[in-house]
Amino acid sequence: MIKINFEINKENNIIRYQNRGMSLEQEINESNEYYLNNEIAIIYKKPTPINIVKCQENKISEAYFEAKSTTDYNGVYQGLYIDFEAKSTQSKTSFPIKNIQNNQFLHAKRIFKALGVSFFIIEFSKLNRYFILPTKLLLYFIKVNKSSSIPLSFFIKECIEINRKINPPLDYLSLIKDHLDLFLM
Repeated sequence: MIKINFEINKENNIIRYQNRGMSLEQEINESNEYYLNNEIAIIYKKPTPINIVKCQENKISEAYFEAKSTTDYNGVYQGLYIDFEAKSTQSKTSFPIKNIQNNQFLHAKRIFKALGVSFFIIEFSKLNRYFILPTKLLLYFIKVNKSSSIPLSFFIKECIEINRKINPPLDYLSLIKDHLDLFLM
């Protein structure tokens, strides 16, 4: 459920909205819950491995990350191994490639080469637009272009746009099924 909180500033007749939309991660988590509850797929958010150093009164007071994380989500859909990362940008014109950490890029490339379905869900938050960027297309873009960012026009022309719905909020799996050739070697 999307909550809309607002307050009215009577002096200036301005309405301020808070929490108008959900975060990208929350939308993906709700979509994954829908897939699980309807026996469509099993996709989970991967926990970041941490090492607890100190614990006081059942509260963690000191901890550190054991290793660099790979990608956010993985699971199984119709016999296919699914592995992906979710990223958001405030830009209205492009997605900076530096937003993808090197270890995430290498992991996605390994999954792709092992014939898994590997991709990135990219949100252009100010435009309220979502795209699936298959690792195959990311590798192609990097090989052909010297740019440090991927223009919105590339996403519109080459990638798969996800239109928001109610259930699931971001139905990315049906789009993968319809465009499977973009994910495999």
